[in-house]
Amino acid sequence: MSALLRQIPANIPQDIRKIRIENSHLTELPRGSFENVSALEYLWLNFNNITVMHIKSLEYLPALKELRLQGNKLSSVPWTAFQDTPTLKILDLKHNRLDVLPEHALRYLPNLTYLDLSSNQLTIISRDVFYNWPVYQRSQRTEGPLEAISNAVLALHDNPWICDCRLRGFVQFIKSVGPPIILMNSYLTCSGPKFRTGKFFYEVELNSCTKPVTSALDTNLTVPAGLNITLTCFVQASPSPAVWWTYALKLLRAFNVTTEPISEDTVRSELLIPAARPADAGNYTCTAANFLGNTSVAINLRVVAPWASTTPRGWAPMVPAEPGAHVEVRIAKQTVYGITLEWFAAAAAAAEPGETWYTLLVGRYDAAQKDTIYIGPGVNTYSVTDLLPATKYEVCVAVRNQAPRKGQCVVFVTGSDVSQMEQREKLIHIVVIVCAMVLAVPAGMYACTAEALPGCLARCPSACPRQAAGSKESTLDSLPAGSEDGLCRPDGGRGARRPPAREEPDKARPPHRNSADLY
Repeated sequence: MSALLRQIPANIPQDIRKIRIENSHLTELPRGSFENVSALEYLWLNFNNITVMHIKSLEYLPALKELRLQGNKLSSVPWTAFQDTPTLKILDLKHNRLDVLPEHALRYLPNLTYLDLSSNQLTIISRDVFYNWPVYQRSQRTEGPLEAISNAVLALHDNPWICDCRLRGFVQFIKSVGPPIILMNSYLTCSGPKFRTGKFFYEVELNSCTKPVTSALDTNLTVPAGLNITLTCFVQASPSPAVWWTYALKLLRAFNVTTEPISEDTVRSELLIPAARPADAGNYTCTAANFLGNTSVAINLRVVAPWASTTPRGWAPMVPAEPGAHVEVRIAKQTVYGITLEWFAAAAAAAEPGETWYTLLVGRYDAAQKDTIYIGPGVNTYSVTDLLPATKYEVCVAVRNQAPRKGQCVVFVTGSDVSQMEQREKLIHIVVIVCAMVLAVPAGMYACTAEALPGCLARCPSACPRQAAGSKESTLDSLPAGSEDGLCRPDGGRGARRPPAREEPDKARPPHRNSADLY
């Protein structure tokens, strides 16, 4: 007792009939552990740390009558090992970690009178485990009085039984079992599913298992752009199936999907698409599977009235935003291979900051369709990586079900190659500064963005200062970011700002104004 033994001693006398090693440090029973004590009848190895039991660990123990392995860490038992112990009557395995009981488990225990499997991790077992037990088979064949057959005590309580269709046969066995098999505790309880937790076996009626059948109320949906859309499918199956959604052969992220039971054998799965856009159109497939098979249903989504700007290319109109739709977006960080966006939805964040969803549209500036990314509540940054060199990109941010406007987009240009990191940062910097100005311009005004600089210069020569001849890089770098020189009116020059008057020598120069002063 409480000895620091790490293995079975090798010098045990051959005529020993009982061995008891408890509260020690045994971790395994290797092959031939007791080959020198063939007269052994009682073996108690309770409360050790045994995790492994070799299939030949009980070899040379034909006289063994009692084996107790309570309180160890066995997750499985080599049941065929009991072929070497034909006279075994007591087998105590309680308080281990057994989670599987194969159908042949009791086949080699014909003379058991006590089997304790309580307080393990058994969830699902077949009734065939007991139908194959010689003790049960003898009781069914006997035509005479039962006194001739010894009783067998069976302990199965305190296991986390999952009471679904897979346990149906075992529940029926427990309800019908009688002498010579006696249950130590006949009040076995369910640990799942949730709606059966805590119920006794005799209170439940379990149905047969069925393959999933999926359905949807409407398999063709047409919705307006900008709304939050919920796609719903229903699945009838037993046991409860695993359900997932796919779009264009891609598995959709789980935080957009909710699946919950609505009856004993029916579950409902919902897929949320916030702020639906034309790029979201297509077939969404709801698939369900259990051990009997899988099935799926497809829902075709069509998004109409897409958002499109009617403003001439190169101009960024600012229109009065709807309440909760104003977004300020900027590039917070840039590297050789990508950028990190940061945004703030002023009105929406003040109203319900923990529930605001965002939709990001990312892609090449001239792409007809852009990648759509849904951002959950509480997140206001996103990194765009693996950008191509010498390419113009556009990233737009929308709040919840609002369609993004041009003022909520950032346009930037990447350098011609990785080695031009410094030039590339300047290009991105200039565009972002000018675009950030656009977000602050009052309603009804237009801003000349960097990507439309040539057109702006052509239409309003008096508003934009002449640049010295040079490269495109020098032209962009010399643009006074955040100054009035980048502003033009949409009328092609009429009403444009006049060039500053010649300064008089005796007149004080007005102080420099930054971007915040301008607006």
